[in-house]
Order: sequence, then structure tokens, then C-alpha cells
Amino acid sequence: MSEQVEELPSSPLGTKEYWDSTYDTELSNYKSDGNIGDIWFGEESIERVLNWMLESDMVNLQSSIIDVGCGNGAFLICLAAEGFTNLLGIDYSQNAIELARAIALEKKLDIKYEPVDLLSEGGKNLIANIYDICHDKGTYDAISLCPEEPQNKRLSYIKAIHSITKENGLFIITSCNWTSEELIGHFKGYFSEVHTIPTPTFMFGGRVGSQISCIVFTKVSR
Repeated sequence: MSEQVEELPSSPLGTKEYWDSTYDTELSNYKSDGNIGDIWFGEESIERVLNWMLESDMVNLQSSIIDVGCGNGAFLICLAAEGFTNLLGIDYSQNAIELARAIALEKKLDIKYEPVDLLSEGGKNLIANIYDICHDKGTYDAISLCPEEPQNKRLSYIKAIHSITKENGLFIITSCNWTSEELIGHFKGYFSEVHTIPTPTFMFGGRVGSQISCIVFTKVSR
């Protein structure tokens, strides 16, 4: 991440307080009416990644997979339904973890969830393994919106993801704030692009763009 990056405007979505409050509400709603809450970027964003994983010879049902910023656990629930067996979700919001655990328990799914803040001192040391696949849908975006030192936190995040990914392992990221080209630049030196998963496009002013970027990276040795 050597090039100068123009930072995004800060937002409450970049704060732990926002997500603690959001998942407190969603946990309460789940307990009262069984609503699991929002699926960020929509169900189709999960389906795109899941379909690629099922079709790829780089992934198998025994692959160890960690979902970073798992929220309500919707992504891992879909993986479990397809037969994936080695699944861990982490989130820095305890309320999100409680919600994800409750949903998995009700569905009788063997998915592990742990409260972990990768950016905290020793945060990644709370994870007792390295993984074949690290997955992120929106977490890097949230970090990028942090009101305090977003560039340093993004770099800390990239280093942490690199450290918990196995050699030749995969990092799959979905973002609505950064283009594919920007993500490739941010992660350069730590990960290299394997595949860009197609996402819906739009045309404006004669130019075609995407509202969501989805990239599969492989770990680069440092």
C-alpha cells in the first residue's frame, strides 16, 4: 500500500459504537420475531462469492474459512448449507457475535463465532489458526470510514489479514466503497489478484462502472 490514497469521508459506519448499537437492535428483533436482520450488499453478493467458491478448484468443502466482520453470520450460514465444515466468524461487536450464535444454534449449524478486533493490540493472536480462505464483505469499507487514522487502520488490517492467511491461501473481498483497481493497489505487496468476480454494472456519461467490487486475491510472501 505504497501509493498515496485519497481517503473517504468519515462516517458513523466506521465506528464500533454504530455497529454495537445496530446489532443490539437486530439481536432484540431476532429474539422477538425471528428476523435475522440486514444482509449487507444483498443476498446476491453472497451468491456471487459462493458460486465462485463452489466452482473453483482452489476451494473444497474442508477448506478452513474465516469471515472477518461476520455480522449476523449470513455468509457462513450459506456456506454451511452447501456442506462447508470448517467455519469461523469474527466480529468486534459482541452483539453481532451473540446474534450469529443464536441464529446458528436455531438452525443447528456447527459454526464457530468469536468476538475479535483484528486491529486491537494482540487481536489477531486471539485466533488460534491460519486459514485457507479469509472473507470480507464490507469490513474493509467500514474501516475506511473510520473518523480516526483510517489510513493506518487500513494498513493494520491488511497486515493482519496477511498474517492469518495460509501461504497460497485466498482472500476474498467485496467492497462498495473502492473500485477493483483501487483494491488491487491497496493490497499490492501483500496479495495479488487471482480473479475479479463480475458484479452488476451501470453506464453514466458513456462510461461503464460497477457499484460493487468483488476480488479474489492470493497471499504474497513477504
